[in-house]
Amino acid sequence: MRTGALVLGIIAGIAGLISAVLALMIGGIGGAFEAEGAGQVVGLGWAALAFSLLGLVGAALSLAKPVLASAIMLVAGVAILISISLFAVIATPLFLIAALLTFLGRNTRQEEISVQTTTRE
Repeated sequence: MRTGALVLGIIAGIAGLISAVLALMIGGIGGAFEAEGAGQVVGLGWAALAFSLLGLVGAALSLAKPVLASAIMLVAGVAILISISLFAVIATPLFLIAALLTFLGRNTRQEEISVQTTTRE
């Protein structure tokens, strides 16, 4: 389950990076045409880029520290949704599903079975 969360987290991070770059491009084009609010779009694009990178870090931690990784990916997914809203239509659900899978898969440890042998005398 945590391996699936790792894969989903990486895909979400890449989708978030692409979405952030698209938001930066739209803000840059708006700034070139002196549109109102273009600077705010660029700032939110940079924030989305940072949170996408944070989500990738969370995905990388999903195997070693699942509780921390799920919290990081949850924060990254919500923050990307807030910053670039419709551009994050792919990244946000994937981050949220990856965070859920990481959190639910945290207790899957293999039990060690030992066999005791007795000798009869």
